[in-house]
Amino acid sequence: MTRVAAQTVPEAPRPGMFSNARVHGDQFFLSGMHAGGPDGPVGGADAYAQAREAFRRVRALTEACGATVDDILVLRVYLTDIADRALVGRARSEVFAGDFPCSTLIEVSALVEPGLKVEIEAQGVVGSHSRT
Repeated sequence: MTRVAAQTVPEAPRPGMFSNARVHGDQFFLSGMHAGGPDGPVGGADAYAQAREAFRRVRALTEACGATVDDILVLRVYLTDIADRALVGRARSEVFAGDFPCSTLIEVSALVEPGLKVEIEAQGVVGSHSRT
């Protein structure tokens, strides 16, 4: 199993706690990506802006794994307010087209940092889209 990083995606604040992405064979696994930054969430309190940043990070890590977003087979989306699902859906539609990944949307009471509204976890198979 190989640990993967992307220059444009912040690493875990405490090294050794977890990996942002791992590849095992042709499978890739991404930890939950959010819009957290040293000065608070990218996009402030705007759920759409936070979702766009989380999806940007998902895309960057997916590509660092040698895949494309079309190779993502499963998404798990965590929201602190289910009423934001349309805003997250809007950001999602800017990333995916055609055959969409399987997905779960879950409302949670809080995320790892204050002010975060959305976190997105993904997994897939490198090159799976080109095989269909």
